[in-house]
Amino acid sequence: MLKQAMAQNGLIAILRGLRPEESVAIGEVLYDAGFRIIEVPLNSPQPFDSIRLLRNSLPADCLIGAGTVLSAEQVQQVKAAGGQLIVMPHSDPVVLKAAKEADLYLAPGVVTPTEAFAALAAGADVLKLFPAESLTPAVVKALLAVLPKGTALVPVGGISPDNMQPFLEAGVAGFGLGSGLFKPGMTVQQVADNARAYAQAWRSLTG
Repeated sequence: MLKQAMAQNGLIAILRGLRPEESVAIGEVLYDAGFRIIEVPLNSPQPFDSIRLLRNSLPADCLIGAGTVLSAEQVQQVKAAGGQLIVMPHSDPVVLKAAKEADLYLAPGVVTPTEAFAALAAGADVLKLFPAESLTPAVVKALLAVLPKGTALVPVGGISPDNMQPFLEAGVAGFGLGSGLFKPGMTVQQVADNARAYAQAWRSLTG
């Protein structure tokens, strides 16, 4: 299901700071714009409530996940809330193992080839390139040249509709979108406008 969602739209919404009472409205405008993967970082207010609300309100073809997952206990809490994807800023083997044992999709954070190969060996479905601000498209291309064919790299950090093209040309599978898409205090309409701008850029660049 993750590959299908990524193929339909490789943009991952990272809703850091999302509040439960706004989660359904924000989720609906993202879905309407074409987003099929939504992540609620666990350092948001009452994240498990937001994950549960999103999962219960959006269609089944939209994957709901958690970001900034730092412990095996949090993996279990995400699963209990209905989450399907574990996103990490790092590649802690304990968390990787817990996510795979829970039968959840897994996107650990990596920067180096050593981290990338270790994460793939541990069962990672997607590799989160973080922070993307420190990585050029040339670095991404070099990574993909040595990683197994078909490896899904997803840069996260500093991605805008205007700087997606060189990363796509380097071979990335998608992007994680944070404050350029959503940040606390934005109205639903602002998020909808941002989502449409990103989705339009994605469609124009990927055909």
